[in-house]
Amino acid sequence: MSEVGGFEARGDGHEGPGDEERREEQPYERERQPYEGDGGRAENGHTGEGAGGGSGQDPNGTGAPEPDRQACIPPPRASVEDGGRPLPDLADPDDLAPVPLDLPHDVLKSLLGAWALAACSAAETAAVEDHLGSCGSCADEARRLREAVGLLHQPESLDLDPGLRTRVLVSCLERRPPRIPVPEWGAPYDAETARLDALLQDFGDAEWHAPVRLRWFEADAAKSRRTTVAGVIAHLLSVDGLVAVGLGLEDPLTEVVGAAARQAVGPAERTEAYWRTSHFPPTRSVRGPWREQSHGLVRTVSFTGGQAGGLTVSYGDFELPLHDAMLDRAFECWVHAEDIAEAVDYPYQPPAPRHLNKMIDLASRMLPDALARRRQTGLASPARGRHLGLAGEPGRSLRLEIEGAAGGEWLIPLDSPAAVASADLEVAHVALDGVEFCRLAAGRVSPEEAAAGQVGDREAIRDVLFATAGLSRL
Repeated sequence: MSEVGGFEARGDGHEGPGDEERREEQPYERERQPYEGDGGRAENGHTGEGAGGGSGQDPNGTGAPEPDRQACIPPPRASVEDGGRPLPDLADPDDLAPVPLDLPHDVLKSLLGAWALAACSAAETAAVEDHLGSCGSCADEARRLREAVGLLHQPESLDLDPGLRTRVLVSCLERRPPRIPVPEWGAPYDAETARLDALLQDFGDAEWHAPVRLRWFEADAAKSRRTTVAGVIAHLLSVDGLVAVGLGLEDPLTEVVGAAARQAVGPAERTEAYWRTSHFPPTRSVRGPWREQSHGLVRTVSFTGGQAGGLTVSYGDFELPLHDAMLDRAFECWVHAEDIAEAVDYPYQPPAPRHLNKMIDLASRMLPDALARRRQTGLASPARGRHLGLAGEPGRSLRLEIEGAAGGEWLIPLDSPAAVASADLEVAHVALDGVEFCRLAAGRVSPEEAAAGQVGDREAIRDVLFATAGLSRL
């Protein structure tokens, strides 16, 4: 130990005047040598007795044991701002710019895919974009890749258009006609069943049990019946079976209802019999039989060609030629497909104009008989023609003008189905949109709500509008 009076290098653990200066210069000295002040500790870590220290238990020589000593914890590191030293200069932004890479053409071309996906580093991106300004082939490839990446982030709905199948088939058939073409009068049914089948393709259980309300007019009163999406397909299956029976095919109702199917002769009776006898409410399993039956009808009329046109299909209280029955089934398939699409909140387009025109023509040809039935029940005004009941004689007529791509004009005889409509005896003129007229004939729009341009005999116009709504049925 050095001289004691100056308190230098004391072995009792106390600091002398020079210790404070040394501690500032070496702030972590005590952490590295926590027991340096203990003059009795030997280099090998064991304690011994020294000249003023005695044992490690009594360094002051008082005979009292020293309390447990703990290692010193260094103070927090001082920040640069607190030390009074100048702050370092910020780097120049130009110094942070990526160093351009000198890459060969093959490497740059291989990076185009990653560049289109924004997966390149900054230096690689700069190299690729610099290369695109001088290489036309790589620029074209980069443009195609960027367009492909845009398809991966399509913001619009990816649901297929229900009319896609029809357009593809039409395009294919125009290039290569089928060996056995579908007759022109059977094409609307083929198209509408295909569109409805495409709508049903991705339905889950929740959609198949979505509620649907069927609507029609009867005796000038609106009627409705609540069912499900599966129930609507069961209805189409039951009524399409009338055409199947007319073509000599198996009646699908017989398998479900049994012998009682022979007593259900009308569309409504057949539907109610199916709903009562089968699992109610129907499930998605009904799609298979309906789809198979629609394919069978199209295939059969295609094989028979024009020869089957003379057949008739019985609807119970009236009959339709096979040509008109196929149009009727196409019309109802479209109307109920709209009901289903509305129930599941899905857009659905009207039929192709050439098919819609045929459906409008069928409804206009059925109006004279509908007017005669209304007149028999007292729902229509009496006939006022000069040659009542005489076939081939001219009579009063109403001009029905249908607007739109599927439009045209029809003269409707008012007094007798056997009379000939004459433009010289035209008493009224009604103008309607094509889709609006079809929805009126389907019972989806009331005669009062139909947006019609009307000129002439108001009573005749009212009779025709209500007779159009009366064409609807379950």
